[in-house]
Amino acid sequence: MKANIGLTEKNAQQIAAALNKLLADEHILYAKTHNYHWNYVGDNFMEMHKFYEGQYEELAEMIDEVAERIRHIGHFAEGRLKEYLKLTDLEEPAPTPDQQKQVRNLLDDHETVTRWLRQQVDIMQDKLKDAGTADFLTGLMEKHEKMAWMLRSYLK
Repeated sequence: MKANIGLTEKNAQQIAAALNKLLADEHILYAKTHNYHWNYVGDNFMEMHKFYEGQYEELAEMIDEVAERIRHIGHFAEGRLKEYLKLTDLEEPAPTPDQQKQVRNLLDDHETVTRWLRQQVDIMQDKLKDAGTADFLTGLMEKHEKMAWMLRSYLK
């Protein structure tokens, strides 16, 4: 049954497409963070292991929220890895056990997602007339800003 929540179908399709792109970005960032959690090497191993774990757990919650938001507006969430790779703007660099490189990679991704979210908030509100998704994306943007700040704190 189609959602009758005050969005035109055209707008709902555009919103779902944007949210599926975000879902792809979140999955790539989650996988990268989880990889660093597993493969970090250094004298502060336990600290970084736990730090990355906290970050990927938060990303997992965000992924679920994005997928559910897509369902709220009456569309299906993308769930195939090959589609995520097509939709994302994020890169997967060569693996590295180096803390500074790992943190820089994750920071760059969080800042990229934050900038994209900031643009999307305006589009959702002004162009697509979806205050709910604009508010939802604002909340995600704030989470990514905080995660970026925490990562930035580890850089020299």
